[in-house]
Amino acid sequence: MKLVKSLLLGSAAGLIAVGGAQAADLPVKAKAVEYVKICSLYGAGFYYIPGTDTCIKLGGYLRAEVALNTNSSFSGQLTGNNGGRNRLTNYYTMRAREDLNIDTRTATEYGVVRTFFDGVFSWTTGNYAGTGSATGATAYSGTLALNTSGATPVLVGSSINGTDGNTSGGSLGVYYAFIQFAGFTMGKAVSQFDAPWTNYPGNNFDSLVGGSGTVTGVNQFTYTADFGQGVTASFSAEDATAYYQAGNLNMSGAAGLSGVTGAAYGSNAIGGSRSPNLVGMVRVDQAWGLFQASVAAHDNHVAYYGATEATGHPDDKWGWAVQLALSIKNIPTGAGDVINISGVYTDGATRYNFQNLAGGSYAIYGSSNVAYASVGAASAPDTVFVTGGQQETIKTWGFRGAYTHNWDPYWNTAIYGAYAQAQFGSLAKGTLCGPAGVITAVAGVTSCNPDFAVGQVGIITRWTPVKNLTFSADLNWTHLDQKYAGVVTTTAINGPAAKPIATYQLKDQDTITLLLRAQRNW
Repeated sequence: MKLVKSLLLGSAAGLIAVGGAQAADLPVKAKAVEYVKICSLYGAGFYYIPGTDTCIKLGGYLRAEVALNTNSSFSGQLTGNNGGRNRLTNYYTMRAREDLNIDTRTATEYGVVRTFFDGVFSWTTGNYAGTGSATGATAYSGTLALNTSGATPVLVGSSINGTDGNTSGGSLGVYYAFIQFAGFTMGKAVSQFDAPWTNYPGNNFDSLVGGSGTVTGVNQFTYTADFGQGVTASFSAEDATAYYQAGNLNMSGAAGLSGVTGAAYGSNAIGGSRSPNLVGMVRVDQAWGLFQASVAAHDNHVAYYGATEATGHPDDKWGWAVQLALSIKNIPTGAGDVINISGVYTDGATRYNFQNLAGGSYAIYGSSNVAYASVGAASAPDTVFVTGGQQETIKTWGFRGAYTHNWDPYWNTAIYGAYAQAQFGSLAKGTLCGPAGVITAVAGVTSCNPDFAVGQVGIITRWTPVKNLTFSADLNWTHLDQKYAGVVTTTAINGPAAKPIATYQLKDQDTITLLLRAQRNW
């Protein structure tokens, strides 16, 4: 009996122990997984960052392209080896680029807080430049093709351990980086002066004259007021140093031959930054399109007449610019067709017409029947002066526009054009072309006038076989209408490498470029 009792008690204890063990091994309810949720407040593509009330959207594109007849991303043969048009000029330039943008937005009691970043990673063909060696040696520069990108590029490894410089063309660029809050925009964004299409009313061509175009952004502090019914107005203080300095030239340093063969009208004497550009803009957005009026003021602050403070300096001279832009949609030629046009006038603020990617200086060489070669040279600074004198502004005007027609949902074509003219004042023309002018004194010059104009016409066709994948071909013709004439004999070349001391005919020049591009947006 005692044995049976012991067995029963032992079994019961065992069952209790096993039950306790099983109870201890029961799984604890796991914490709910926090999945990424769609944020529908700001349009497609936004998601909530887990654990926050901030929405984020990632976007960008990958682009592969080849530009024919240019040494830069997509510009005419305008200066340097590019304008020299000899054996050091590229027949093509290739580029691969990845763009990444990050858009975040948070709803607050004061309105939406937005941050936006856009950066690019590029690999671009560089150039071989002459070193002046008697044996014709050249040196590769991976930066030459990148300097016109407008992205403040940083060259990655121009020489890896001193052995791989001829393969380096990588760069990192920051296009946009800004915060928007309660009507304010703070950071690097497109200028408030620009039309919404910046340099591209219908084209891919980068070097269109006839208007402003900070396509890669400019540092600014802006307030925008929204009056409703599509009417907005902005006032902005924008950094002038990166994209808006066309030059303040001391013409006391001008040389005659370099003035007509290299557009070197003096020594550039831009001083330190003292004031941002002040910009005002009013825009009306409606179903039919939009209208925008912009004004800007630009402070021309010069350094010294000479090497030291004791030499003195000119007073500051404020320049200004005004631009009108118009976009017309829903035109009867077809669904989605659009006309974009703009016109600009500047006085001492040249970069609002000859924008950063177009440049303001030209030295283009070509053939000649009466001399070794021909050359067309021109330059448009903001101001000029002479030692002991004050600044004189350069006046410019121009326009650009495009008509885009959609043939069907997959094909469209745009015809575009631009024109810009620069006009010098009495001080500049007297110094260069007066009776004792430095260019008038050059033997062989039969007509002297620093005024010039640039005209451009182009056509682009795009094919989008599937959504967000586009193939395009953009053909552009640029004409430099300069006002010099004659045949001169150089004593030195202020321009592209390998050009000899010889006779050169002063004449207008033309350049044609073609861009073939494949781009996948995401």
